[in-house]
Amino acid sequence: MSPSSSDRRQFLIGSTALGLSALGLSSMPAWSATAGGSLRVGMNITPNKLNPMLTRLNSEYMLSEMLYSGLTTLGTDMSPQPDLATEWSSNEDATQWRFTLRENAVFSNGQALTSADVVASLNKLLDPETSAPGRRNLGPIASVVADGDFTVVITTETPFSDLPVGLTYPTAKILPASLIESDFAGFDQVPVGTGPFRLVEFKPDQVAVVEKNPDYFIAGEPLLDSVEIRTFPDASSAAAAMLAGEIDLLNEIQPTDFKRVADSAGIEGLVTPSGRFLDIVMDTSKPPFNDVRVREALSLSLDREAIVELVAEGYGTAGNDTPVNSAYRYHDEAPLKAFDPERAKALLAEAGYPDGIELELVASVKPGYRSSLAVVVREMARASGFDISVKTMDHPSYLDQVWKKGHFYVGFYNMQPTEGTIFNLLFTSDASWNETRWNNEEFDALIDEADRTTDTDKRSELYAEAQRLMRKDVPAIVPCFFDVLGARAEYVEGYVQHPRGANYGFHKVSLSDSAPKR
Repeated sequence: MSPSSSDRRQFLIGSTALGLSALGLSSMPAWSATAGGSLRVGMNITPNKLNPMLTRLNSEYMLSEMLYSGLTTLGTDMSPQPDLATEWSSNEDATQWRFTLRENAVFSNGQALTSADVVASLNKLLDPETSAPGRRNLGPIASVVADGDFTVVITTETPFSDLPVGLTYPTAKILPASLIESDFAGFDQVPVGTGPFRLVEFKPDQVAVVEKNPDYFIAGEPLLDSVEIRTFPDASSAAAAMLAGEIDLLNEIQPTDFKRVADSAGIEGLVTPSGRFLDIVMDTSKPPFNDVRVREALSLSLDREAIVELVAEGYGTAGNDTPVNSAYRYHDEAPLKAFDPERAKALLAEAGYPDGIELELVASVKPGYRSSLAVVVREMARASGFDISVKTMDHPSYLDQVWKKGHFYVGFYNMQPTEGTIFNLLFTSDASWNETRWNNEEFDALIDEADRTTDTDKRSELYAEAQRLMRKDVPAIVPCFFDVLGARAEYVEGYVQHPRGANYGFHKVSLSDSAPKR
């Protein structure tokens, strides 16, 4: 590691007024709270990667958001908000964007942020060799150039009105240009960012501790002195720690644990409707899932409303085999697919399986409702002729051996800011995580045209047609969407649960006067 490293994110017109309101001049909370103190947060999936461009898990997104900043960040209404950029604007066809940077942002190694750092960071993120998850979701960026020390000009290959939203993706963080060039691997050990906190301690599978960044660019924030993120072996252990008063906040609670935690004295349960979902991933490039009749048969084998009750404990909504539900702007309403095992059995016979078919369905044990869904699918699909065995595995092994490689498994994804983002993440032929290998040219063309247009009516038509195509061709089965469930001690103030499921805002959190003294 080099010696210097040892000190080591709305539409066509970005809102200037929005930028002024978020410069930190009016960001202090209206409620009364005690400044300082330490917040204890529990989770059951450990963060492993410290380099923000390579993060894949919610726990890693959380830590990255504390330590780093992007050009823009995502509001709870899914709109882009100022972060390192205070304002932005585009030309008429949304192919060229100008972002104005803050002039008071400083990296944790003491280096002042300039446009050169933004240019180097986005170019590194867009480089295929970096293998950054979600790189495709930034948008069709052609070039990133500096125009002075505090202005960045981004040109896109085609019109792209969602660029400020695309830049909110969790991996789109800004790093010092000097270290990107000299020691990019060093970020795996020593974070250097402009975020509201700085890393004090990191023990994988145990704890991460961050402390207040005294040089944070928003005046008066963060309000906390420190945050301690504790990793528990499973969701039940994390819930038990919340009940025992060992932690102050759980940003993720399994549906099976939610009621007993939320009903406990001194704890407030948090329920936020969301577009996060589980899906049954099928490799459509290989038998038997290269036959749409097999995929449709499995789809018709599931009672979706029953799945909401059995797997989500009622905290969610039924899915209709697209990753888009009513939480999205361009959701295409359609009758819910019916549970029809007789039709499913007939489709299997047409596909060459008159006596049924044997399959192995793989599920990670985290989050726990992955394996719950796998068992429910096994039992529901039995009447249609599917003989499914369920294989569960620990999450690290699942990520290494099954995710994006497996033939038939249970996936889990957060809500994304826009329809285009989720489609480009998972289902277009050049998607960052093209698990199903569906590679449908008609679908690709619909998403590409929707991404290009700035006409909202036209976008609505295109995204609706894309959803209809998915329901017909079933590249993946999406049976259920989940509310985001969490809990906080009543003395935790200012924490707003985000429907995206990957944004946290801990710099705005504080502890009230009733917080226990530790």
